[in-house]
Amino acid sequence: MRELSLENEVTLARTFFPRDGRHFIFGRSAITRGGAQRRSAIGLALGVAMAAWAAPARAQNVTFKIPPVKIPLKIKEQSVSITASALISMHSKDKETSIFKLELTADLGELQQNMTALLASQLDKEDACGERIAIEHADLTPVPPASLAVVQLHYERWACAKVLGKEKTKKLVGGNAVIEVKLTPAIGENNTELRLVPEVGKIEADGSLGELLRSGTLGDAIRDKIRTSILSAMEKGTSLSATLPPAIQGHATIENAEFKDGGSGRLIVELDGEGQITREQIQALTKQIKERAPTK
Repeated sequence: MRELSLENEVTLARTFFPRDGRHFIFGRSAITRGGAQRRSAIGLALGVAMAAWAAPARAQNVTFKIPPVKIPLKIKEQSVSITASALISMHSKDKETSIFKLELTADLGELQQNMTALLASQLDKEDACGERIAIEHADLTPVPPASLAVVQLHYERWACAKVLGKEKTKKLVGGNAVIEVKLTPAIGENNTELRLVPEVGKIEADGSLGELLRSGTLGDAIRDKIRTSILSAMEKGTSLSATLPPAIQGHATIENAEFKDGGSGRLIVELDGEGQITREQIQALTKQIKERAPTK
């Protein structure tokens, strides 16, 4: 219970006993007349007033800060991490349950730095009689509320045939290309997972490769591969189960997602959600957050 100053005590007494306000003065002696009986009655009234004054505080919003969690990823034998944290704002619904708002933030800076390696591990291929793809460079930057992937690659398509009993290979098409893919965050059907909606932007390519990327299935295939590769990595870092304490897992749904610029082009993804938990789960949540807090 919050401690009251003498002036606050007098104000409360006047509020609850307006007719007896004349018995109080501001100074070291709060009561000048009325005797022990009156002081006892007023003391009781002050106790009731203080309890009534403290009750609304319990109904006010309570905010829990989930400490940052480093979620590890492996990209071509390189260790990369996504750092995620959360803010949970509680508001009492009734005596037994509370409604909460969730704000989850994931820092994708390290993922950005390893974007070339990530896409190369998923898109590079070397088919003697088919496609050969080599990712040369890739960037992922924020264009709030979306992000933009710019991928430089080399592409070749080869055909094989037997001529006079000997295997012959022929390059059908080849060249360098720069592909832009805008990725807008969305929420999955179960409202617990992040999705990325791709939109092909500018395509720069050599000769016939440009036509193939713009009008054929090749452009769609590469676009989808870029989307799924980036999404697969992001999903691990934005998973609610990876960030939230056990007491609240399974009780939160995601309502909105967007990318933001965390400064100097660092990509941040923010997920907003909500849910409902019981008083017992709040107690468990408080304990679990304390256990996660770093020791000084």
